[in-house]
Amino acid sequence: MIDNIEHRTIRGATCDLAVYMQGPSDGIPVMMTHSILSSSLMWDKQAVLLADKGFRVIRIDTAGHGNSSVPATAFTMDELAADTVAVLDALSIPRAHYVGLSLGGMSGFGLGVLHPARLLSLFLCDARADAPPAVAAPWDDRIASAELNGSCAPLVEPTLDRWFGKPFLLSHPEINERFRSIANGTSVPGFVGSARAIQSLNYLDHVSAIEVPTTLVVGANDGVLPETMRDLQARISDSTLAVIPNAGHLPNVDQPVAFNEALMRHFECYSV
Repeated sequence: MIDNIEHRTIRGATCDLAVYMQGPSDGIPVMMTHSILSSSLMWDKQAVLLADKGFRVIRIDTAGHGNSSVPATAFTMDELAADTVAVLDALSIPRAHYVGLSLGGMSGFGLGVLHPARLLSLFLCDARADAPPAVAAPWDDRIASAELNGSCAPLVEPTLDRWFGKPFLLSHPEINERFRSIANGTSVPGFVGSARAIQSLNYLDHVSAIEVPTTLVVGANDGVLPETMRDLQARISDSTLAVIPNAGHLPNVDQPVAFNEALMRHFECYSV
């Protein structure tokens, strides 16, 4: 098992980004980004899996999340995609595979639309490419709650419930505590900026231009997202869809075996 992790701070479009690298330095690069109110830690198991397979795994803490700095101003989904490009530039990587979940999947659609020349493939999980009113509206109350409280603490319980459901959290206390701690550590500007970026998400009419090999993954129990991602799969020509049974919004955490099988199917032709 490869567990030697290198940390660097890289200036991005939004802030100073915490970046974590593991696996052989000459391995095929795989970039990984995470959901709102989480951090690169959510990819721990998958990062080890890919590094052990010989890939160079590069995980980024999103602006205002994890160990990345607090952004000074509001930012857009385009700028979150530009953060990934900034990391590629700083590491002198011309093209990389990209793995993103939820917020990271949304900015991944931005990469596919705006920066296709920097991609080898896309593996996008539990994400959408637009924010119609029914999706955008609930974020206003969440933003107000965080700003009024001066922390993300009021958001933690309802977020974890949406992601995993109470029965899973009760039966997996170590996951409950870990993700609770990560969410509580998210800065208010990081959360608010990301939430506003989600509200203005507007890539749906452009995803048909994505030409790199794309795998879409979704938890079967993740609300309307299975239907949403079926529509996205129909719009992206070189794409497949994997629906993970008995999984919620973070299938890599609540159904890691099935998720990892889908991940390795995606990368089977890229092994080094």
